[in-house]
Amino acid sequence: MRKTFGTGSVWEQALGYSRAVQVDNTLYISATAASGEDGTVGADFYTQTRFILEKLGAVLADAGFGFADVVQSKLYLTDISKWEDAGRAHGEVFGDIRPTLSLVHVLPFLDPNMLVEIELVAQKSLG
Repeated sequence: MRKTFGTGSVWEQALGYSRAVQVDNTLYISATAASGEDGTVGADFYTQTRFILEKLGAVLADAGFGFADVVQSKLYLTDISKWEDAGRAHGEVFGDIRPTLSLVHVLPFLDPNMLVEIELVAQKSLG
């Protein structure tokens, strides 16, 4: 089974991708930034990470998953020296869940106000 999920983002439409794709019991969520209706939300790594995780919580719920189902998390940071700020926000959500984690230093995103993007993989137990 393959099912796609969208959020209506202009990026999804323009680039031809889905916010998330579920294949059987696994949900793959595209890298997501702190973009809101009025532009980028937050001007620091902590605030953007928290906002993104709230957005991703809604994506997970829409697909019938939750944070507890997340097995892999990737944080893309435009300034790796701010890893602790992003990591603190990530730890507040995933502290007891403990998915795998990658912190990746990247060049600036298309919108220079975007400091963080987060990509998740979630999986439901078969049994």
